[in-house]
Amino acid sequence: MKILLAVLLMTLLSPVATQAKPVIIGYLPTFKGPMAAHLDTVDLSKLSQIDIAFVNPAPDGAIVRDGALACEVKPVTGSAATLDDLRAVVSRAHAAGVKVVASLGGGVIPTCAGDWRDLLSPAMRPVVEANLLAFVRDFDLDGLDIDLEWQVLEGVDQAGDYTPFAQDLSRALHRDGKALTCATASQTGGMIPKASIPAFDVIGIMSYDGVGPDWGTPGEEHATLDMAKADLMTWLARGARPDQLALGVPFYGHGFGAYAGGHDYKDIVAAYGETAAESDVIGQACAGCDYITYNGRPTIRLKADMARRIGAGVMIWEITRDAPAPDSLLDAVYESLQKNAYAK
Repeated sequence: MKILLAVLLMTLLSPVATQAKPVIIGYLPTFKGPMAAHLDTVDLSKLSQIDIAFVNPAPDGAIVRDGALACEVKPVTGSAATLDDLRAVVSRAHAAGVKVVASLGGGVIPTCAGDWRDLLSPAMRPVVEANLLAFVRDFDLDGLDIDLEWQVLEGVDQAGDYTPFAQDLSRALHRDGKALTCATASQTGGMIPKASIPAFDVIGIMSYDGVGPDWGTPGEEHATLDMAKADLMTWLARGARPDQLALGVPFYGHGFGAYAGGHDYKDIVAAYGETAAESDVIGQACAGCDYITYNGRPTIRLKADMARRIGAGVMIWEITRDAPAPDSLLDAVYESLQKNAYAK
């Protein structure tokens, strides 16, 4: 505990924490159909980076085939995101001064994708890396994001292939002035290996999903302020620099009992009114009770302020789930991160 407190004190006094421009990363899903249309509801001036979620190589390592993503995820309704759609997102984002990276993997790997344990084996890794770097160049992307999670991450790491992959991409991307970021949990079995930490420009901490439909302790909330603080401290203790850390915040909630299921933040506000934007719970959070657990604007403000003081900024899953002003969580993130952001 004394070591963690010392790390926190050094972080709070560090000029990096107070002088660097805050990071605001928003994931933009490919699995909800054309992506550019979603940008009509997003204030790009409040983002620093968009992560295209997700891009997965096919079993042979191909990223693009026959003028489309080799592993193209079709939404439940409507048409799939296209390569022209990706170009439109990049064009609009760059015009607003926002970077765009392709995020690899995701919490659920689609059936059209290759097995990442095979893709990152010594025999296949050079092919996959070359195809990814060509994808970055061909679509004028600003880098890549590695979002391999839990069993997938653990399998790749146990084979000894995660860190070499991150190091290879980091070197190649940095030579071209591009960035490498990642997403990680903060619990055993879901954390990127320590040896890979120096490879990343930004480490996004997935500080949410503490409780869900079939995991966690019933009655608890899924993304508390205390959880966020503990997760930031975990990564500082593991050797990450403050200017590498982006605190992940959820723009969604989990429901239990009569509210069972996933809930976008915008749907919560639409269903329960603007007062819901100032709370973190609909109903009563207790074991066996009917409730929704999420983050409202006050908690998001506090998290962003903590991320400004201890880390580099905030990572958002994901931006299509936000509500419009005056209830926007992105607005709350931006306002908190800008507050005294450049104070000496």
